[in-house]
Amino acid sequence: MMAGAGCKRMGPRQTTRAASRALVSGVALLAASLALPAQSESILRIVPHADLKNIDPIWTTAYITRNHGYMVYDTLFALDENLEVQPQMVDHWSVSEDGLTWRFVLRDGLRWHDGEPVTAADCVASIGRWSARDGMGQKLADATRELRVIDARTFELELAAPYGLVLESLGKISSNVPFIMPERHASMDPFEQVPDALGSGPFIFVKDEWVPGAKVVYVRNPDYVPRTEPSSFAAGAKVAKVDRVEWHYIPDSATAMNALMAGEVDYFELPPHDLLPILEAAPGVIVENLDPLGVQGWLRMNHLHPPFDDPRVREAVLWLIDQEHYMRAAVGNPAYYRTCPAVLACGTPYESAFGSEALMGHDVERAKALLAAAGYDGRPVTILQPTDIAILNSASLVTAQALRDAGFVVELQAMDWSTLTSRRPITDPPSQGGWNLFHTWALAVDVANPVANIAISGGCRERAWFGWPCDEEIEQLRDAFARTPDAQDRHDLAGRIQTRALEIVTHGLYGQWSNPVAYRDSLRGLIKSPVQFFWNIENADR
Repeated sequence: MMAGAGCKRMGPRQTTRAASRALVSGVALLAASLALPAQSESILRIVPHADLKNIDPIWTTAYITRNHGYMVYDTLFALDENLEVQPQMVDHWSVSEDGLTWRFVLRDGLRWHDGEPVTAADCVASIGRWSARDGMGQKLADATRELRVIDARTFELELAAPYGLVLESLGKISSNVPFIMPERHASMDPFEQVPDALGSGPFIFVKDEWVPGAKVVYVRNPDYVPRTEPSSFAAGAKVAKVDRVEWHYIPDSATAMNALMAGEVDYFELPPHDLLPILEAAPGVIVENLDPLGVQGWLRMNHLHPPFDDPRVREAVLWLIDQEHYMRAAVGNPAYYRTCPAVLACGTPYESAFGSEALMGHDVERAKALLAAAGYDGRPVTILQPTDIAILNSASLVTAQALRDAGFVVELQAMDWSTLTSRRPITDPPSQGGWNLFHTWALAVDVANPVANIAISGGCRERAWFGWPCDEEIEQLRDAFARTPDAQDRHDLAGRIQTRALEIVTHGLYGQWSNPVAYRDSLRGLIKSPVQFFWNIENADR
């Protein structure tokens, strides 16, 4: 946390004392929520990174809902550890000689959790609903002439023109994931949430035991037929090796840490970086980074309303970003972070520094001059501050102080992350329940492709992600990227897309870092992946 905001970072000894106090105050509530399962039932207890309040992974891009989606739904294709697309629900597929007609045949034995068979009609409806909300899906839909059912297990995608990212789109690993839903759910308005999480995946959502703010429960799907290939990222066999998975939302990180060290929970998804030394020294606990590329921090401004409807004001914010300062405040240990000028993330094939002079320049006086030129009138800037996620909370405080230093009037509004994800779709002015700015992060693998990167969509209020940038030029460049088969052309276009994204300031970047997980040494089979998967895991203690 940032000292300039009146908060003092605790050292390891102070952190330990605070953790002990938190454990004493929280142990009664935690014990009540961790009721023992039946003796013969194997169980995996998770402390997730956020509370699950929304269960529709098409309606929201929140990673907690994406993780929930992977528990209960399945996908047509999936990305493996070599970043190659593999079939998942699809048994086999073919492409016409002209590249325009793609035919997909589903695997045998696919059934919904209510026992009904999965059909091609479910898949067609699900692709349609997903493509209405997801940036990559929208581009695929733009290239599609018709999506049609052939028979119960077969459907076809007919393109209007050759399109180079068909399988990459259907095998997208992260938000929004093209999960397959029953037709009756997939046919619903994509801007309204589905009423239930009825999937065909390896686990079944137990809605009756869901307590928002406390607990989510999944049980093994006894009818799920895994693929025969080894598990690899989201691809291959999804084998549920425990009977029951429980997510216990514990917003106090010290309480969660002590619960893990005491063996009351098995897996802590997002331990704050300043607690990692304690966890690394704890008997029976393993700290591991499962995602080599890490995540990219986003500072997202609302383009619809003043003051950030003016590109000069958005540029001013870029000049105020000091990534090293953000990373010291939010992460602390340089071993876990780096500064990075790349909109498409550092360490990825399209990494570049094009157009990043303002982003990496840090010049407060330049920011003040831009504010003056824009005629900023002193109206308050509403920052949504998620206090239950340490990194985002710290980033919010750093931004608030930086904006104040440049002359902005700032209003921080504290809330938990799940409340923030429910509020950020609101397009009303901040004075009517909307917002001006919030912080989040995205997996580097999510942003490495300029078509998949939801932050740089210029699709306006109708199609862009929350913040709603509107720019025809960047959309034309992203379309050209998707359609060209030439590798060098794609590299050139990626550089031009980055330059344009920073010119119109779709968003700010405040650094790149890794988020290690912590878990009991009784767990076996964790999948190294940028997404948290809970199949394939065995628990020797439960």
